[in-house]
Amino acid sequence: MSLREVLRRFKPFYIAYFKYFLLAFLGMMMAALGTAASFHSLQPILDYVFIEKRVDLLYIVPFFVVFAYLIKNAGLYMQSYYVAYIGTNILKTLRKNVLDNLLRLDMDFFKRYRSGELMSRCTNDIGALQSIVSTLIPELLREIMTAIGLLSVVIYHSPRLAFFALIVLPCAILPLVWFAKKLKKYAKNTQETGADLLSSLGEIFKNIELIKANSTEQKESDKFNKHNEKLCKVTLKTSRVDALISPIMELIGSLGVALVIIIGGKEVIAGRMSAGSFIAFVSALFALYQPIKKLTNLYGRLQIAIVASERTFYLLDLKPEIKGGERELKGINEVEFKDVHFAYEEKNVLNGLNLSFKKGEILALVGASGGGKSSIVGLLLHFFKRKSGKILLNNESIDEFSLKSLRLKMALVTQDIYIFNDSIAENVAYSEELDEAKIIKSLKLANAYEFVEKMGGINAMLFENGKNLSGGQKQRIAIARALYKDPDLLIFDEATSALDNESERAIVKTIENLKKDRLILLIAHRLSTVENADKIALIDQGKVVACGSDAVLLETCEAYRRLKIKSDEAKL
Repeated sequence: MSLREVLRRFKPFYIAYFKYFLLAFLGMMMAALGTAASFHSLQPILDYVFIEKRVDLLYIVPFFVVFAYLIKNAGLYMQSYYVAYIGTNILKTLRKNVLDNLLRLDMDFFKRYRSGELMSRCTNDIGALQSIVSTLIPELLREIMTAIGLLSVVIYHSPRLAFFALIVLPCAILPLVWFAKKLKKYAKNTQETGADLLSSLGEIFKNIELIKANSTEQKESDKFNKHNEKLCKVTLKTSRVDALISPIMELIGSLGVALVIIIGGKEVIAGRMSAGSFIAFVSALFALYQPIKKLTNLYGRLQIAIVASERTFYLLDLKPEIKGGERELKGINEVEFKDVHFAYEEKNVLNGLNLSFKKGEILALVGASGGGKSSIVGLLLHFFKRKSGKILLNNESIDEFSLKSLRLKMALVTQDIYIFNDSIAENVAYSEELDEAKIIKSLKLANAYEFVEKMGGINAMLFENGKNLSGGQKQRIAIARALYKDPDLLIFDEATSALDNESERAIVKTIENLKKDRLILLIAHRLSTVENADKIALIDQGKVVACGSDAVLLETCEAYRRLKIKSDEAKL
């Protein structure tokens, strides 16, 4: 991505904040004009006040100098404030736009990217991207205008000397291009390594209990340190190249200054140029090299920001493959899978799956791990795209319905429980409007109200990831959340795995009582959970190999009998 492309992508922001850009630009012009005027004032001070001893100008020129600095600093203030205003608001908008787009993407995207990498792109990369608007481009414009103002002063005093002073600048282009390429390469490595570091850190904090239980603190520290060392090395490479730009540009500039001193000195000695003009020229020239030097530094920093732009706009440009239909799903009375095939990462997971159940029925899916049970849930929620076959809701394709209306009619409870740092009430209500009576009813149905009362009631705060709850308590809160939603289809994916036998029996009883007005899908390894299901489908290698009640399968299916024996042994 080139700077031109980056600027094109920022065009909507420039339009949205056009008024503030104008004010910032006015400030830059004032700062450039004030800087040029302050250096130009050296010539009348030396020639007219000190050499010609004109007393009438002794009180006028100082006021001119003060006025020049007043204009310059008022301009700097305007530029700084309005640029900060624009940059902060653009950063806010970018963060929101990136997150909104990420939330629209398919689950497949989140399976491929680590959470730490996405966090890095949403924070570090966008922060670097902000600098294009709030720092780099405004500074670039300011330094260009300052350079133009000072160049005008230099040319005004001696076009001939200006030619010799600036003739060396083309020599700076080749090293500048080389530095820019290096910086862009190192910047990309730095941002990728930073994302690895953040991912490593996230994994450590997420799995801290496992790490401590296995005394693997040193192992994790060593893994983190590898990323840390790599980031340190690549950052130092970037800093080394960045640090070289200014000295080399200054060295090249000194050649021009040396030429000016020799040629200008001869001009003054010969009387073709006044001492005041020469001092004003040299002062403006020295000042001119400052914005030129800053421009070369800014060019290097722009390469770093452009890399961040590529990574950020990549996320903004991603489109979901699964868009859903336009129709609103009013309710679910029947679900049917017809010859459904599904593959994940080129590996076949479902191979011609046929399955159906209706409102008032409990369908249980059992079988060995990796058989495709959770994939059925993912397809039902339209998280993934099937290869072929049909998924029908009320005899109509799932593709006809909008994703939002589809998922509002379903509630999923998994063994991976999501608890937010908020009150119990907010955790249970989550996506719905808060109703205290309904929350208490849902907690009672989930066999959770007893421990909630002991914690101080539904307004008690839960820690991040439910750190002040046991595994079983977290699962009961999650079940209460699903019941609160009052969906047409309730899906329990190993939802009772962390419950004790008594709590499990209570939840199973609740599930049986709920089936009258809805469809219920159960996935379980403990077959005691699904014994009373209306249908039990044994899934093996992505197909239904047997389907019936517990009693029927025990009589007719050897594979189910083996699974039952294994489950009973595990329970003991």
